[in-house]
Amino acid sequence: MSFLTAAWRKLCFANYEIDPSILQPYLPANTELDFYEGKCYVSLVGFLFDRVKLKGIAVPFHRRFEEINLRFYVTRNVNGKKRRGTVFISEVVAKPAIVLVANILYNEKYSLKKMHYNHHLTTTENTISYALKNEGKWQEIALTTVNTSKPFEPGSKTEFITEHYWGYSKKGMHETNEYEVRHPKWESYEVLDHNIEIDFGKLYGKNFAMLNHQQPNSTQCMEGSAIRIEGKKVI
Repeated sequence: MSFLTAAWRKLCFANYEIDPSILQPYLPANTELDFYEGKCYVSLVGFLFDRVKLKGIAVPFHRRFEEINLRFYVTRNVNGKKRRGTVFISEVVAKPAIVLVANILYNEKYSLKKMHYNHHLTTTENTISYALKNEGKWQEIALTTVNTSKPFEPGSKTEFITEHYWGYSKKGMHETNEYEVRHPKWESYEVLDHNIEIDFGKLYGKNFAMLNHQQPNSTQCMEGSAIRIEGKKVI
């Protein structure tokens, strides 16, 4: 049985080019940074967790909630084949049980904050926003898109950012937690406009404060799907 089942919906990405040296202290053992056309990226991601079950059991009041995270991309070589995965700098939710389980069992970097989600739909556009409250101030990632999704182009940056099916987290200097995330390929919405109001320095630390003054290299919005997160193993 999968450790966690859910649906991830309306995933909003703001992707920033970053100096790889900034990410080296966060890199788990036995992984390497993943690059797209020679560039290294971090992504600010907001999305909706829905129909959540842990080991097949629905946790009361934890079935549907928002998440905002900052992540980067890695690879791991396994018997000559490349596993492409993500590492999280930080993940924010408003549900305490998720924070407790993820941090203790998977050594993730979850924290608990007030959050809200808004989806405004017209005949031609979606406006989707995810917000969190940090140090008394609301901050958000918001995208406006067309209202019809379609498959993304093979080899595109959207494919690079999206098609990572493994998660990695530091367990120690020489050990790493690895887990598989299973879902079908997602469809993408064309992004028409974006609004990013995040104090990266206060939320993620001084190493990321320079993102306050950068525009995202790209943005994307994915429809999402049902997902399964499998049990971890230590490598």
